Amino acid sequence: MVARRRRSKQTLSFGQRLQQAAAAAREAAGRLPIGPERDLLLKKAMQAETAASINELLSAPVLHAASR
Repeated sequence: MVARRRRSKQTLSFGQRLQQAAAAAREAAGRLPIGPERDLLLKKAMQAETAASINELLSAPVLHAASR
């Protein structure tokens, strides 16, 4: 018997999910005192925001027109 992957349809775009992850990490960091845990959450938030920016740049219509 072959194991089948569980697939689910995403209701939000990749960029929206990244923005939500960044907002959740910033909110959680705001509730923590200054320290390594807070720094880690802020770093994750910045990484998610950077990934969202890169995703937006790569999916821009201008980029697709230039590659043809």
